[in-house]
Amino acid sequence: MATGAGEGEQPEEALPRRAGPTDIADPLIRHEARKAFVWIGMAALFALGVFLSQSLLVIFGGVVLATLIDGGARVVGRVLPIPRGWRVALVLLTSLLFVFWLGKFAGSQITQQAAELPDTIESQFHRALAWLQRHGMEVRVRDVRSIAQEAMGGISQVTAALGGLFGAVTTLFLILVLGIYMAMEPRLYRRGVGWMLPVDRREHFEATSQVMGRALRRLLLGRVIGMTVEGIFTWFMLQFYGVPMAALLGLITGLLAFLPNIGAPISGAIMILVGFSVSAQMGLYTVFVYVLIHLIDGYLIAPYIARKTVDLPPALVLAAQLVMGVLFGLLGLALADPLVAMIKIWLEREAARNGGQPAADVEKLENA
Repeated sequence: MATGAGEGEQPEEALPRRAGPTDIADPLIRHEARKAFVWIGMAALFALGVFLSQSLLVIFGGVVLATLIDGGARVVGRVLPIPRGWRVALVLLTSLLFVFWLGKFAGSQITQQAAELPDTIESQFHRALAWLQRHGMEVRVRDVRSIAQEAMGGISQVTAALGGLFGAVTTLFLILVLGIYMAMEPRLYRRGVGWMLPVDRREHFEATSQVMGRALRRLLLGRVIGMTVEGIFTWFMLQFYGVPMAALLGLITGLLAFLPNIGAPISGAIMILVGFSVSAQMGLYTVFVYVLIHLIDGYLIAPYIARKTVDLPPALVLAAQLVMGVLFGLLGLALADPLVAMIKIWLEREAARNGGQPAADVEKLENA
């Protein structure tokens, strides 16, 4: 009968244990080695995050779009008590019909105005340079263009290096597909992420994700309200006074309203240039319209969004937009505001968990 050990051999458990090449006898050195491996792992994860930053930003764009669709489905659910899948389909169909209407009925007019806009801006640009030269400022067109080309060239090199994997159309398509999938079954993906966490942190993650979703829905709802109000108001005011390209300027103002701090000055500058291209009186009127829109956004829409979501310091949002815009282009610029809001909520939730009491902003969102 075999005993498991040959004659003259000791059983395996009786053999003396010998130190391997990875064994560390000194407890202090072993403790420090573990800490070093933790830091090495964190550095490796950071490097991996930088390498995958463009893809992660596309995924976050899908989350933002899914939240926007989910918010629309919830609004529809208050009016029509139908299953969630049908509500999501209704939101997508309505959005598709709006895009079709915009391209079919308003597309020809906006396309014609868009073709005229560059010439108008360029003519106003030359008039402004001529005015500066008449007042003793030696500014040449060639110098201004070279500075602009160098600035745009530096930005394009960074964005091309980090975002060369996806073109603009491919990125938008991926965000659309991801957003639709996530909007159809948001709990499935939330449970999947929570499953990868330790058991003792899953409940905290679930509560934090719900607070984030609630805040993001309201943030995007405020953005949509602001875009709609500012776009329609701009179109109406400019059309009322007979300003050229009123429909296009209203569309530009509405789209750029999604970018706080940056969108309004850009759309306002374009509007004012178009106004002064006709007459000084019309230019002053466009200045009045811009100031009025800025007052509506600053004293009505922005406080409403801040009350319903997370109040973010404007300087923090602007800094995040500048960094994200340089690194990731227009996509990073558009997603900087929601990303900062989600990071702030996460930090507040972690601080509340460690301190044992809820933060004021988070408690307000949970009780809303």
